[in-house]
Amino acid sequence: MPELPEVETVRRSLSPLVCGQEIRAVEVLHPGVIKGVLNARAFVTNLMGRRFVEIRRRGKYLLFLLDDGQVLLIHLRMTGRLVLAEAEAPLLPHTHLIWHLSSGQQLRFSDVRRFGEVRLCRQEQLEIEPGLARLGPEPLEQEWTVATLAAAVRGKKAPIKNILLNQEIVAGLGNIYADEALYRAGIKPDRPGQSLSQGEIERLWLAVRQVLAEGIENRGTSFSDYVDGLGQKGQMQTRLKVYGRSGSPCHSCGTILEKMRLAGRSTVYCPVCQQ
Repeated sequence: MPELPEVETVRRSLSPLVCGQEIRAVEVLHPGVIKGVLNARAFVTNLMGRRFVEIRRRGKYLLFLLDDGQVLLIHLRMTGRLVLAEAEAPLLPHTHLIWHLSSGQQLRFSDVRRFGEVRLCRQEQLEIEPGLARLGPEPLEQEWTVATLAAAVRGKKAPIKNILLNQEIVAGLGNIYADEALYRAGIKPDRPGQSLSQGEIERLWLAVRQVLAEGIENRGTSFSDYVDGLGQKGQMQTRLKVYGRSGSPCHSCGTILEKMRLAGRSTVYCPVCQQ
């Protein structure tokens, strides 16, 4: 699933090429990906002739601000892709939506598993929009502090990884970067949140910010479906220390990395470096 670094990379790669473009036509190949109160016909009608003004990110959501106050809200979920393509480029399988732009290019949304969501709303309604309304603070912004993280784990018996994956506590973290942050902080993923010392909370806070920043710098992690807005793969997968490496030696101590299941997800950790 694309996480904060991947979604931010898509935003950055699309912004200079999409912003300012007018939507000349919209093709809806699979109406089921359109969520909310609008049907496919109304969705198309509301977008025709509109112009993209700005692309923002909130957690794992992309927000395309339009010139009339509407917002095109997109969540890629597990296998979604949002790619800018030339009109003559072959259409990939599982392409569900196509926005024809005034540049002659097409913005294409594809999703193998069809878990992704696309919806249209007003900018003033974003605070009550399902999915956005309950998101926690952005981990790379000043609002997310050590004190914020300490308050989130205080009295919590849940495993610390489960806490990190809770989008109401911190927005944008997913399986990959939670594993990596916990490894860097030297904390075993199944530790109860309330068991963390102040020093461990400080290390974890810093590790989360560092690994997310590194993920953005390396244009995201590409294992299977993820590509940026131009169809290019990221490079962060070459720098991961634990995620996807179960059964391999730890880069720090050489111990074989182990795997457990937390929050319904496979979790990899070092039994020596993480306590």
